[in-house]
Amino acid sequence: MSLQRLLPVLTLSLLATAIPAQADDLVFMLDNQSSYSIVEFYASPSDVGNWEDDILGTDVMASGDSGRVTIADGREQCEYDLRIVFEDGDVTEDTTDLCETGSYTVTD
Repeated sequence: MSLQRLLPVLTLSLLATAIPAQADDLVFMLDNQSSYSIVEFYASPSDVGNWEDDILGTDVMASGDSGRVTIADGREQCEYDLRIVFEDGDVTEDTTDLCETGSYTVTD
């Protein structure tokens, strides 16, 4: 193979090694099987000392609803602390490995 034909292959190989790998987004299903609507939902990496933004924002997840949650924070974290605030003001917190389970079900 001539150097002229090999040069583009070498360039692509060098570019591929020069670009740092990005972490995949963490995607999981959130299933509300509780008797109450969820008004706030937080998922923070277990090694972070505070709660990050409310994932639902102004939305509410009614009892019986489910939806896909995407955490696109660039971290390679799997273990998350979850905080769920219900319409009646009750709060529940839990820790789970979202990479392993791929879903989280909220129950009473």
